[in-house]
Amino acid sequence: MSTEQTLVLVKPDGVQRALAGAVISRLEARGLRIVAMKMLRLTPEMARRHYGAHVGKAFFPGLVEFITSSPVIAMVVEGQNAVEMVRRTMGATDPLQAQPGTIRGDLGVDIGHNLVHGSDSLESAAQEIRLFFSPEEILSYERDVDRWITGP
Repeated sequence: MSTEQTLVLVKPDGVQRALAGAVISRLEARGLRIVAMKMLRLTPEMARRHYGAHVGKAFFPGLVEFITSSPVIAMVVEGQNAVEMVRRTMGATDPLQAQPGTIRGDLGVDIGHNLVHGSDSLESAAQEIRLFFSPEEILSYERDVDRWITGP
């Protein structure tokens, strides 16, 4: 097991449906530590950079329009195997395919409104974190509870 950092976004539908607290609670309940967090409204340029892998795909313009339509909450979370932990906690991209007990399985509406984004790899996480946060915005700290989560 390794300590990792990853990016999580509560997307516009999560913010508008007042589910940010539920998303954050589920991540913290899994033992992940929030080391940076802010609310912002993505510009179209920032959205294009964030979703650069999808440029040219038919759904790309709608993706940019959606992610810029309302504020998002961006977080850096840290913990043991954080990338995989976040991905499993979020559930499948399509809420109809997501397992009950996951964020998307319990709270998601459809694939276009699936509440949350999480980096899909350590490489993506590093790139996405740099897009949303400066190094000075990411805080390192210990929680007493961490020893009960990961052991000595």
